[in-house]
Amino acid sequence: MRKVLILACLATPTPGLAGTWTAPEGCEAFMTVQSKGCRVSHYYKCSADAPGDQWRVDLDQEGPFFYSRINHEAEWVESYDPVKQVLDPNPADPASMTELLAEGMDTWSFSLSKEDGTGSRAEGYDRLTGKSVLIDGITLQQTEVDFTEYGRDGTVLRRSRGNEYVHPDWRLFFAGPGETDLGDGQWLPIDGSPVDFVFPGDKGFLSNQPLYDCDALTASLPVWRVSHEP
Repeated sequence: MRKVLILACLATPTPGLAGTWTAPEGCEAFMTVQSKGCRVSHYYKCSADAPGDQWRVDLDQEGPFFYSRINHEAEWVESYDPVKQVLDPNPADPASMTELLAEGMDTWSFSLSKEDGTGSRAEGYDRLTGKSVLIDGITLQQTEVDFTEYGRDGTVLRRSRGNEYVHPDWRLFFAGPGETDLGDGQWLPIDGSPVDFVFPGDKGFLSNQPLYDCDALTASLPVWRVSHEP
């Protein structure tokens, strides 16, 4: 949908000269994920945040282009792309990983506001398919996701549907294969599935270079939860 660099005014780190990304002061990175679609993501936690909150920064070949924070329920809290976007108070139907894991399905409906004065509403569901996948030695549960984002005037801004993956212990979702409609009625294939999970001490941890699909036309397409938590 778009590929933008995070502006310097966000006061967040940029790739270092040595080819690695550095977490903000007061924060500690705990995992790097190399994914399809020419994206590498770094996951980190910050001492100033509420318990259970986690951050993710996504990088393409030009550097960081998206930051997001979720809470213990994997509920989207805020993001920068580069405009700051926040979850509005009192969601009609909050997203809940606890409900998804306990009941096999979680519906959600919430509104979002950007610092430029615009806003939107997101509605959809996550459903466990009952299938598990093994990716780079990590077992993930497969989900089905269906998502629609509406403008404040009710216009459909974006729709996405397909599969994602969830790790219950990490309280994290990961993108998967699916398709997206950017508001023009044309469904485009997307696949941001993880390929490599890299942990502290492993080669490639905090690397600022994505490894997969970087010569493909799909490299610039969005992954839904990159924008929700899109």
